[in-house]
Amino acid sequence: MNIVRFALIWTASLLSSVGSSLTTFVLGVWVYQTTGSPTEFALVVLSGMLPGILIGPFAGLVVDRFDRRKVMILTDCLAAVSTAAVGFLIWADGLAVWHVALAGAVSGACGVFHLTAYQAMTPLLIPERHLGRANGLMHLSSGIQIAAPVLGATLLATVGMAGVVAIDLSTFGVAMLALLLIRLPAAVLRPNVAAERPAVLEDLGAGWRHLRSRTGLTALVAALTGFNFTFAVAGVLVQPLILSFAGPGVLGVLMFAGGAGMLAGGLVMGAWGGPRRKIGGMTAFMALGGVFLVLHTVSPSPLLVGAAAAGFLFTLPVVNGCAHAVLQSRVDPALLGRAMGTVHTLGSAAVPVGYLLAAPVAEHLLNPALLPGGALAGSAGLIVGVGEGRGIALVLLLDGLLLLTLAGVLAALPALRRLDRRPVPVPVA
Repeated sequence: MNIVRFALIWTASLLSSVGSSLTTFVLGVWVYQTTGSPTEFALVVLSGMLPGILIGPFAGLVVDRFDRRKVMILTDCLAAVSTAAVGFLIWADGLAVWHVALAGAVSGACGVFHLTAYQAMTPLLIPERHLGRANGLMHLSSGIQIAAPVLGATLLATVGMAGVVAIDLSTFGVAMLALLLIRLPAAVLRPNVAAERPAVLEDLGAGWRHLRSRTGLTALVAALTGFNFTFAVAGVLVQPLILSFAGPGVLGVLMFAGGAGMLAGGLVMGAWGGPRRKIGGMTAFMALGGVFLVLHTVSPSPLLVGAAAAGFLFTLPVVNGCAHAVLQSRVDPALLGRAMGTVHTLGSAAVPVGYLLAAPVAEHLLNPALLPGGALAGSAGLIVGVGEGRGIALVLLLDGLLLLTLAGVLAALPALRRLDRRPVPVPVA
C-alpha cells in the first residue's frame, strides 16, 4: 500500500515538474530575447539557484519539525502564486526581467522544501531494497527539464507565454489535489513528533553532525559534491561547444538526445534499482561518465557529441540514485530532512562554482590558446584539435579526467566501501 502511495506522489510531482520546466524555458527565452545579454540571462538563472542553496539546512529543519505534507502544500502554493503573478504581468504587458528573477528565486527556494520533504518521506514509504528504484524514478524530472526546450518551443509558438504559464498552473492544480487526497501514515508525515526540540540555531547543524557521526557518509557527501561540480562544468560548456561547429537546429536535437539519455537512465534505474553494492555502482558509473565526457572532445562531430551527451546523462540518475539510496537507509528517519537539506546545500553549492570557473577559463584562457598559432596549438591542440571552440573541448577533457580520478579515489576509500557491507535498514511505516 505504501508503494502505491509513493507512486501517486511521484506521478503528481513529475507532472508538476513538467509544467515548471516549460515555464522556466519560455521565460528564459523571453529574458534573452528582451535583453540580448548573456550576463542578464545568467543572473536570472543564478537567482533561481542561489536561494535554494542557501536555505537547504533550514528547509530540512522545517521538514523534520512539521507535517511534511503541509510543508509541501504550503511551499508549492507559494511557488504557484509567484508563477500566477508572472502570468498576470504577461497578460498586462508589464513583465520585466527583475520580475522573472524574483519569481525564479521564490520557486527555487520553495522547490528545496518540496524536494527535501519528498526525499525524507521516501524511505518511510519504500522498503530499502527498492530505494534505488525510487530514486531513479525521481530523477526522471531532471531529464524532462533538459528535454523541455523541444516541447517548450512548440508551445511558445502556438499558445504563447501566457498559455505555457496556464499549463504550468494546471499541472500544479492536479499535483496539489493528489497531495491532498493521498492518505499517509502519521509516522511518514511526522516521524519525530514526540522528540524534544533543541534551539533552532543548534538544530540547523544537526544534519551535518549526524552525517559526520556515521562512518563513510561524509565521504559520500563529498563524492556527490565533486560529481555535481563536474556535471556543472559540462552543463555550462556543452551548448557553446556544439554551437562552435553547428547551428541552433542541431543544438536543439542534441539537447533532446541528452535529455533522452537522462530519461533512459531514470527508467533503467527505476526498473533495475541499481547494483546490490550501491557504492560500487556509484563509482563505476562515475567512471563511465568520465569516459563519456572525454568522448565529447575527440572530434567536433554532432553524432559523436550527441551520443556522448546521452551516455553521460544516462549515468546521472544511476550515480545519484545509488548515493541517495545509501543516505536514506543510513540516516535516522527523524533527522533525514535536516541531513538531506545539508546534502542538497553542499552538493548544489558546487554548481555555481563550476559555472563561474569553467566559462571564463574556456573563453578567455584556453580558446585563444587553441586558435591556429596559439600557445597550446602544438601541444594540447594535437589532442583536442585547433580552432573555434577547442578551448571548450580542452576544459571538458580535463573535466572528464577529473571525474575519472574522483571515481578512482572513491573506489579506494575503505570508509566508503564499508557502507556497502554494513546495511542499516530504515523501518517502513
